[in-house]
Amino acid sequence: MKNILIVEDDRALAKGICIALKSDAISPFACHSYKSAMDEIAKARFDLFVLDLNLPDGNGLDLLGAIRGSAPVIILTANDLETDIVTGLESGADDYITKPFSLAVLRARVNTQLRKGSEQRIGRQEIDGFVFDFERFEYFRDGQSVELSKTEQKLLKILIENRGFTVERASLVDRIWTDGAEYVDENALSVTVKRLRDKLEDNPSKPVYIKTVYGIGYTWAVK
Repeated sequence: MKNILIVEDDRALAKGICIALKSDAISPFACHSYKSAMDEIAKARFDLFVLDLNLPDGNGLDLLGAIRGSAPVIILTANDLETDIVTGLESGADDYITKPFSLAVLRARVNTQLRKGSEQRIGRQEIDGFVFDFERFEYFRDGQSVELSKTEQKLLKILIENRGFTVERASLVDRIWTDGAEYVDENALSVTVKRLRDKLEDNPSKPVYIKTVYGIGYTWAVK
């Protein structure tokens, strides 16, 4: 579960952002001032911040300086001047959106930053009875070692990096088969998914983790 802190003094907008972002994989929380944001940051760890630069009790850039480096930051601003945008980015923001904006666009930007953050942090992952060590190339299920082919390892790593999100088939093919081959059989991905399920799922025909999102791709489901 990814925890997101929305710092926005417009309570109606903050509520709308929370509704738009909430999912099985994302838990958003809103606060409405510099002080309340600092209080929440002291109590919990967040995977991403959505930060309004115009706060009633402080400068959003000061808050950005306090949280910089702890997690990705998307800044919200009513100012669309190039200097304001550049200042925000140079102060450590990872992305920006100017008001008014589409909640669908914000959701897409949030998903992008969460994926980037996961890719940077991926290493040893413990999920239920699984232990996946992508640095040592060691994989365990209920304490038993599991041997994975290089292709299966690549598929697993991408799914875990994007846990809770759907990865399109075309994206998986491009990222798994990166050897420059001009043609990859369309069934190659399906076969690799089946083999990985056979090794990791209790009932491969009714997978709990490696789920098919029909017509789109695959996801490692968040239970």
